[in-house]
Amino acid sequence: MPFINVKTNTEISDSKKESIKTRLGKAITAIPGKSESWLMVGIQPECDLWFRGDPSPAAMIEVSVYGSASSGALSKLTAQLTDIMGDELAIPADRIYVKYASTDDWGWNGSNF
Repeated sequence: MPFINVKTNTEISDSKKESIKTRLGKAITAIPGKSESWLMVGIQPECDLWFRGDPSPAAMIEVSVYGSASSGALSKLTAQLTDIMGDELAIPADRIYVKYASTDDWGWNGSNF
């Protein structure tokens, strides 16, 4: 039950959103046991977002997972997320933050796992 939320100050076309969503679905498999079949994706373009006081293209990516993941898996995912934002939106790697949150409490379909 992962959720990836991308906030960026760049404009994103519908076709780019679709491409990003598809690539995120593949990238989430960097975490063992996670797959696109349970992945929810949020994409928030054109946010008011400054990094180091500069409004140049930047992104904040939040990844929430049910359970936990190893540092190695998260490092692999960070590299993939950074590549996706660079390829799709031309955002430099040094203007992207990735935040991870793990939880043992996750609700779906009216109850918790």
